[in-house]
Amino acid sequence: MKPRIKLAETKTPDGGNLALFEQDDTYSITYKGQQLMHSKMSASEELLGKLGLDRIDHKLPSRILVGGLGLGYTLRTVMEGSSADAQIDTAELMPEVVDWNRTFLNTLNGSFLDDPRANILTEDVGKIIRGASANTYDTILLDVDNGPIAMVDTSNNSLYSHFGIRSIRNALKENGRAVVWSAQADPRFEKRLRKADFKVKAVPAKTHPGAKRAAYMLYVADR
Repeated sequence: MKPRIKLAETKTPDGGNLALFEQDDTYSITYKGQQLMHSKMSASEELLGKLGLDRIDHKLPSRILVGGLGLGYTLRTVMEGSSADAQIDTAELMPEVVDWNRTFLNTLNGSFLDDPRANILTEDVGKIIRGASANTYDTILLDVDNGPIAMVDTSNNSLYSHFGIRSIRNALKENGRAVVWSAQADPRFEKRLRKADFKVKAVPAKTHPGAKRAAYMLYVADR
């Protein structure tokens, strides 16, 4: 087995170290030495994209917001399943992660950033949602930090608060759908979604198709 090579690193707003690694043509991103994502374990990110597309009428122009770029698997899934006239806004707070996708990860999923349907925004997705006009998005997909319980940046908690959830609902179209990636089951978050008048389904997600059991939870919230 080849040694793991650090390709790039940067600091997060709280001063933590975010790093990109390559080993045997696989890629991973770590935060303070703890693995956040790996290219061999992308099933939950792909499922996130697929669930978000399930409710869209592809005969009509659609607008989708992807919160969190990571290794690009959710964006790729959305791109591959969307119509030619879709607009796909992708928000990534760390500009370095966008750069990594364009350079080191171009042969993985980074080439999708150059798709004319892609609108790459190096902004806080929470700020984008709060600033959106009512009935803007058909689908909002959130894979930010570690889900409703933040690991990288505690300010992300506001995205999943009562106020944040109401902002998500306002930004969605009448029959819109939000899907939220979570590192674990979070009954309190599910309760907040229901309190905001979402129809909610918790969908277990595996790390990879061959995994014996689910490791994560995806919360599907329909307006």
